[in-house]
Amino acid sequence: MKKYVLLAIVCTAIVFTSFLPEGNPSAEISNGLIKARLYLPDSQNGYYMGTRFDWSGQISDLTFDGHTYFGKWFDKYDPVIHDAIMGPVEEFGPLGYREAAAGDNFIMIGIGVLKKPEEKSHNRFGYYEIADHGTWKIRKKKDHVNFIQALAHDGYSYEYTKIVQLVKGKPEMEILHILKNKGREPIRTNVYNHNFFVINNQPTGPGFVVRFPYDVSGEGQGFGTIAVIKDNTISFTRNLTQGETVFCGGLKGYRNVPEDYDIRIENNTTGAGVRIRGDRPLSRLVFWAAPATLCPETFNDIEVEPGKEFSWKINYEFYSLE
Repeated sequence: MKKYVLLAIVCTAIVFTSFLPEGNPSAEISNGLIKARLYLPDSQNGYYMGTRFDWSGQISDLTFDGHTYFGKWFDKYDPVIHDAIMGPVEEFGPLGYREAAAGDNFIMIGIGVLKKPEEKSHNRFGYYEIADHGTWKIRKKKDHVNFIQALAHDGYSYEYTKIVQLVKGKPEMEILHILKNKGREPIRTNVYNHNFFVINNQPTGPGFVVRFPYDVSGEGQGFGTIAVIKDNTISFTRNLTQGETVFCGGLKGYRNVPEDYDIRIENNTTGAGVRIRGDRPLSRLVFWAAPATLCPETFNDIEVEPGKEFSWKINYEFYSLE
């Protein structure tokens, strides 16, 4: 039976590969255990050029031990659509948005300087005119990619580094972030990782279980009917249908310690698992899922005074169930 499941995964991967647009800058990395492909920031030909997510570090596909962990989960593609993106992508809270008048600028780390239109509040699901992309430096090696964005604008200036590294000799990937405040204003924001797991192209449903090292609680769309919380797990009573989502805007149960930034996603149909750990305490924990993806969204608060820097790291351990 497992042979047929793996064959289905391979066939789906072939179909997925044929979908991917050509001509977008990308890089492939490997440590002998994991192989991954990343799309690279590019203001002319980038795979993603929207104004919601950080342009760096998006992973279109990652394989380990015959399992795949990321891929296309959305129906429509356009480089400026906010959710036409794949992999463990991150979104920062805007800088200077409240102070800016219509027609003025505000900042999104990992994107650049954006023009503020006449609107009541920031619309993360929309698209903003980009006034300045900053400058990107990208260094590609066999087992890692180093992204550096530098931006200087009025009181906000920073150097943002993201390193996506496959750990030598281990089925692990680390994402290290360093944010240096080079401006006059303190940087006070938050960042979360949307993750967008697409594991073996399996539908979101009873084959999946999400585990935490503590009992969790929460309410929201589809919770208690489609998604069920029991003790330290989230499971599903049935597959999600086209256009259907489940959402909890604030899972509770974690403490203000890095050790509680520890989440496992396992698929019992194909035997694939992944463990996600961070080195900073969670400031918020959201859960969202659609028919083709499930996403624990892990938040960290950021505060960097002028002349200082702030770093955080996320570790992904990939494994097969016995």
